[in-house]
Order: sequence, then structure tokens, then C-alpha cells
Amino acid sequence: MADERLEAQRTIEADPASIFRVLCDPKGHVAIDSSGMLMSATGDPVTAVGDSFVVHMDREALSDMPLGRYDVTVLITKFVPDQEITWTVRGVVRPPIGHVYGYTLHPADGGTTLVTSYYDWSDIHPDWRERDIFPILSVGALRATLGILARTVTGATTART
Repeated sequence: MADERLEAQRTIEADPASIFRVLCDPKGHVAIDSSGMLMSATGDPVTAVGDSFVVHMDREALSDMPLGRYDVTVLITKFVPDQEITWTVRGVVRPPIGHVYGYTLHPADGGTTLVTSYYDWSDIHPDWRERDIFPILSVGALRATLGILARTVTGATTART
């Protein structure tokens, strides 16, 4: 199923706990989004499997479907503090799609963290598989989000000389 999962990695100059805090915060998801679809979010930071929050979306950023503005619920499906967080998206479409997004965090040398961002649609509902619309995002989008995550966590705003 390698062709049904995208991954990107980046070493970030921060400890896993600092990165994980951003990934657990609904506002953090909006802050690091490279797709331009996430407009805002409501809800509390997640702390366990089954927690959720609402993201206010605008599909116009992708210009691939005339969905306009809509809300989705991010439902946490895996939660290992400072190591891994995974979620699926629930919205108004039925049946639920079943694709998942997630991050794994591995401590690395010098207080850095190797972060893997992934997007997996291997278990999507057959009705959605027939539509042949996946992947919705590219590996480039995952890489860009990791770059924004690095900037967000470290507070970096200027280039090094």
C-alpha cells in the first residue's frame, strides 16, 4: 500500500514535547497548514484518543472541488504523548472517507527531533476509492507543512547567515 501513503521528514531544532504541543492544539493545526484550506479551529487541545475539535475549512484554496466553506471534525485515532498523533476527518460527506493524517516524533542528536508527517488513504471507504481522487495533498504539501512547523516551534523568522 506504499502508493496509498505519503510521508515527508524533517529534523526540527526542538524537543519532541514542544513540537507535540503544537500538534495537539487546534490553533496549531491552522498555524502550520500549507494547503491554505484550514481557516480557523475551535476546541481545546487534545489529550487522548477520541478527543476532537472542529476545523473551519475553505476548499477554494485547492480549487479542485466546489465545496466552498465547510466544517470538519478532527478525531484523534492515535495518541502517544511526545511520540505520535494521528487523526481522521469527519465531515458532512457520507460515508466517512477514512483517510488519516499523522506525525511521528523521534528524538535526535543535539536536542533536535526527526518529525515524519504522513497522509494515508489505504483504508478509505470503497465508495471513495471508486472516485479515484486520492491523494488530495502532495508530498510537497507535507514538506511545506513541516517547514512551517519548524518555524512555528522555533520562532525562527529570519534566515541564518
